[in-house]
Amino acid sequence: MAVVSGLAVAGLSGTASAATAVDTPQHGGGASATLGGLKTYGQAVIREEGASQRIPAGLFEMAVDNGGTLQTYCVDVHNPTQKDAKYQETPWNGTSLNSNPRAGKIRWILQHSYPQVNNLAELARKAGADSLTEESAAAGTQVAIWRYSDKVDVEAVDPRAEKLADYLQRSARSSPEPKASLTLEPPAVSGRAGKRLGPVTVRTDAESVSVTPPADSASGVKVVGKNGKQIKTAGDGSRLYFDVPKGTPDGTASLEVQASTTVPVGRAFTSETRSQTQILAGSSESTVSAAATAHWAQKGAIPALSAEKNCAKGGVDITAGNKGDAAFTFSLMGFKHTIKAGATRTVTIPLQEDQPYDFTITGPGGFEKRFKGVLDCKTEGSAVAVGGKTQPAPEPSPASAGGTSGGGDLAETGGSNATPLIAGLAIALVVVGGGAVFLLRKKKDPAGRAEATSSEE
Repeated sequence: MAVVSGLAVAGLSGTASAATAVDTPQHGGGASATLGGLKTYGQAVIREEGASQRIPAGLFEMAVDNGGTLQTYCVDVHNPTQKDAKYQETPWNGTSLNSNPRAGKIRWILQHSYPQVNNLAELARKAGADSLTEESAAAGTQVAIWRYSDKVDVEAVDPRAEKLADYLQRSARSSPEPKASLTLEPPAVSGRAGKRLGPVTVRTDAESVSVTPPADSASGVKVVGKNGKQIKTAGDGSRLYFDVPKGTPDGTASLEVQASTTVPVGRAFTSETRSQTQILAGSSESTVSAAATAHWAQKGAIPALSAEKNCAKGGVDITAGNKGDAAFTFSLMGFKHTIKAGATRTVTIPLQEDQPYDFTITGPGGFEKRFKGVLDCKTEGSAVAVGGKTQPAPEPSPASAGGTSGGGDLAETGGSNATPLIAGLAIALVVVGGGAVFLLRKKKDPAGRAEATSSEE
């Protein structure tokens, strides 16, 4: 029997299982960073429905976990940044760039403008401008990006920056999405004790990665290569295996790989705090990492689960593999899913835009996997569009972060209160064959908070 919990409404989430959750990667690997703010910028004017608003436009900086610095531009002008927001490197298919046929032109702009091109005199000559400063170059580049990412009527205040924006928009050609700085494929494997579980393949642009074995060395589980020898370093294309000794009690383990590299220009970065999506313009030598998990058992179903946002389908893909000798069955969002022995299946869980999700799937032998996040697949402007027109955003959130000029920052084109969070019903717990169903209703307590209520069938 498998138990699945998942509840998420207006930011309130939780799980019904009392079991200790297995550590699960919350993203597919790569760089994780904390937003530092808007550092190099000029001014722009955005015009919508007869109104205009002056906003800062330019480069953000992020501090990479365990070392490194990133420079990014925004690809969601109406959404604010949140103070000290945590960001993760994310494939385009997990962001608004997935549905944007102009995304490749944004990458071209990043590759052919500041800061990748730091010869400002040459950049000014190409743009037909008298000169460019770092601030005007950053502003012009951001304006050109917004024209493709948000399809807004925006101009740079500085005439030199405006000429650069026009040149970049006019010259842009489509470039492919860059590969991730570091991932593990697949991020979850399973099998029987006494065998090697895997392979897990390393994908990276770094020269080499260090391999951190499972923390519980007493279990005897090791990370080995194809030849069966324990492995401590690997490279792009390396295949890693969990070597689980015969007789090891049913359980789970995880490994981590880490490297120092420059993150490819054009990689997207998203935050689970509804802070505006960013796109990479420059990277120092930075620390990147990825993790994978293994689950083993003596008999019955032996599941391996991973999750990834799928903006094309408007939901989260949960990939379930089963290396056991019995079917693995779980229910989610009112539907029953069965993974036959030896099979792998991907199930898409449909979600509303901006909807937080928190799914915990448990199985035999104490198996438990939790996946949480926020579905953020559209720019804020497209998300609040009514009747084909974008509605003006309210005043900025006090939590907005970034540089200031005239009392504002890049984030101040909108506020987090404009985000249309879900106020419906979400399944909190389904027990296969057990009949217990928990619902989260929009019910207000005296403080105005939503609270969970339960019912039984």
